[in-house]
Amino acid sequence: MSPGAKVLLIEDDAGIAETLERVLADEGHEVTVKRHGDEGLACASTGAVNVVVTDLRLPGLNGLELTRRLRAAQPRLPVILITAFGTTDTAIEATKFGAYDYLLKPFAIPQLLELVRKAAESNRLMSEPVDLGARGIARDALIGRSEVMQAIYKEIGRVASKPVNVLIRGETGTGKELIARALYHHSDRAAAPFIAVNCAAIPEPLLESELFGHERGAFTGAEARRIGRFEQADHGTLFLDEIGDMTPSTQVKLVRVLQEQCLQRVGGRESVPVDVRVIAATHRDLEAAIGQKQFREDLFYRLSVVVITLPPLRSRREDIPELVRYFLQKHGPALGSAEPSIRPEAVEFLQEQAWPGNVRQLENVVRKIVLSTQGYTISAEHARAALQQAGGANFSPAGPFGDYIEQLIAAARRGEAADVHARVIDVAERELFSRAIREAGGNQAKAARWLGVSRITMKAKLVQLGLHRGRDHESIAP
Repeated sequence: MSPGAKVLLIEDDAGIAETLERVLADEGHEVTVKRHGDEGLACASTGAVNVVVTDLRLPGLNGLELTRRLRAAQPRLPVILITAFGTTDTAIEATKFGAYDYLLKPFAIPQLLELVRKAAESNRLMSEPVDLGARGIARDALIGRSEVMQAIYKEIGRVASKPVNVLIRGETGTGKELIARALYHHSDRAAAPFIAVNCAAIPEPLLESELFGHERGAFTGAEARRIGRFEQADHGTLFLDEIGDMTPSTQVKLVRVLQEQCLQRVGGRESVPVDVRVIAATHRDLEAAIGQKQFREDLFYRLSVVVITLPPLRSRREDIPELVRYFLQKHGPALGSAEPSIRPEAVEFLQEQAWPGNVRQLENVVRKIVLSTQGYTISAEHARAALQQAGGANFSPAGPFGDYIEQLIAAARRGEAADVHARVIDVAERELFSRAIREAGGNQAKAARWLGVSRITMKAKLVQLGLHRGRDHESIAP
């Protein structure tokens, strides 16, 4: 559920309205009830609404016209229609006008709650912009002043307004969705819908229907025609997360839609034109998948007109202090600590970790730290305890190296980690060079001689691994 979602419920039946208002409020939503379509339109026009749930048949302005006007005035506002079986065709027309989805009576309350949750999250993704390189308490921001992140900000600015598809690559947890949303908010389609679909989270038999829609009777359980995400995102942006998990059969249909800019619903013959910008993301090695006949080469080239590659957190350790401060400011007030303070040694400890879960894992650990410290100054021991509680102790270079490798491979088998070889090499080199320079008292020539490398290599590695400064290396010569 999206906390604090403001739901406008338009229902003229007092009994139904009271029931729906109660169950929505029980889920934590702030509910406003209106009885007439005109009243609902006036309320939604104030802009203080995240989701509209409306009956199709209303006194005054009906649900169809209400949806049309809301779409024209507020394209990002999700509208959920409730209709009886006899008016399904009208509901479909409303969906074409831009309704987020519709429910057929009778429906189960959990079904409504899940739909409202998804609609509220969709509204949040469209309404809250992603700040580029911002610091402070913005809810969503791409954080980092490292050279690689600065290059990514420039690339977003360069291609955001261009009518091209974009492929975002990077390991799990690096922030690929934030990149997609930044591209959307800085594009000329920012006033139109942004629809996100996680291809890995939807069972394959349902993914085609989710993307392209289906006709009534197309398969068992298809009791009515349904509009897919492509049609809902018309003139807007469709974000296909984990595109590498899409099966070849669905890939074929996606290639056709990208090429012809029209689609056929599952079980249908009608060609429906769509104008959609596609942003795809994956943590998988698509070139390897192409070689194994698991991913279509023509789809790869259509998606990768522009490629943005997000680096793993271990490759931009210099950004970790800023990320930690940002997450403290972001989560502190909500968790009862308005201005959490953290000791330098705690930041250094966090900076030394391997972070196989990348930025997402770091944020989770910082959130646990804030919860456990309850407003007290955060020490290295607090950070260490939170990391262990989060199950990250064995991923630290300080832990048994064999355990680290074993757990990293296990994470790769679950699809939660990629580039295992690079990660292990990174951790091994960091531990090796860190210990050598410490034992040598900061003398690079001595440490280089011990390791059998040149001093130039030693200096380059210290810079690359972020070991050229810090409490233990203040005496390192330039």
